[in-house]
Amino acid sequence: MMVSCLVPLTWCRNGNAALLLVVALLLNACETQPVRPNLPPSETDLKLLSAIRLCDKKEVVLPQVKGAPPKREVWGTAEEWRLAPSQNAAGAEESWFFNEEGHLVGALFVFSKGLSLDPYPVLRRTLSKLPPSLELYLGIEQASPRADLETSVLYMTGDEKTTTQYLTLGPPKNLRLLMASMAIDPYVMLLSPQRQEFLARLGGRAKPAREPRPGDPKGGEKESLEARQQFARGQTAQLGYCGSRDYGTAADAYGKAVRYGFTDPVWMAEAHHRWGMALMGTGELARAKAEMERSLALRPNTPEVLNNLGTVYVKLGDRKTAIPLFEKAVTLRQNYAIARFNLAEAYEGIDPRRAIEEYETYLALVEGVPEEEGRISQAKKRVDALRRR
Repeated sequence: MMVSCLVPLTWCRNGNAALLLVVALLLNACETQPVRPNLPPSETDLKLLSAIRLCDKKEVVLPQVKGAPPKREVWGTAEEWRLAPSQNAAGAEESWFFNEEGHLVGALFVFSKGLSLDPYPVLRRTLSKLPPSLELYLGIEQASPRADLETSVLYMTGDEKTTTQYLTLGPPKNLRLLMASMAIDPYVMLLSPQRQEFLARLGGRAKPAREPRPGDPKGGEKESLEARQQFARGQTAQLGYCGSRDYGTAADAYGKAVRYGFTDPVWMAEAHHRWGMALMGTGELARAKAEMERSLALRPNTPEVLNNLGTVYVKLGDRKTAIPLFEKAVTLRQNYAIARFNLAEAYEGIDPRRAIEEYETYLALVEGVPEEEGRISQAKKRVDALRRR
């Protein structure tokens, strides 16, 4: 069985910087959730942050509101529900964000006057263990008596599927929390406290503390909110962030993302690619092939797309066309284990010796990888069978 590969588009962290969303697909994961680095969990004693359960449905979340009903606002193709600062003990303006399926995909807490973290030793300890992800100069009159701009720091951490971000102001001994956000990973950048529409809720002025570096979390900022929301919605459905995988919803979302459009050809190419993957999941192979070919027209040498298009051709019964695609994928990335496995499988009935070589290469690449145990066993059995022919 040919193996398709879809890399979760999510945060990667390296050293002291939070890297861009990995649009270039540098990983080899296959329809799995991202593997988190060894960072401290987002432990907190600020109950406001620990009370949120992401992926809960709107009809479960909204009835929990006490007092005045939250205010509904349009948020691109989705919706935001805002609660007044008087409705929680910490005095934050609280917002909940729901996607089109009614899942809570994120929450934002804005402390316009700054919340002193002195009473919260657990949260302060969490922040002390995190490397800064971004620095800003902020001038917020109500949060600081100083007239000049103060340095604000964005921190990030999270668990397997979610990311929490904290925007703080002031020195460690007098640290204040300005904003905190929680989001499932596909929506992390859309709900980052560094976004201008959220910084505007603080009032005052904001500018970068330094020029952006390649490691800063920025990717896709110039793209339309609606296109990026649909892309995130597609990821949520396709990778099963809020339940089981739903390829039909994913196909609908990626199709809408393409129609809204991206100015960056990398984003547009990946939207076509993922649309094709979702269509393959629904069994619409001809349409899947067309979308992946559109992706390759924008970015011709993307190994994952070549591998996945080859998988579509195999499903269509055309191994002759599939083999050169797998060949090109492993030429571009020689350690691309899944494409090696697919190439070996495609060669079994045509060139057994070449199939053995590719299976052995695959086995060398994935030695000791627990996630590949099933395919490792399968590859070894096939090698033995091919040698007995």
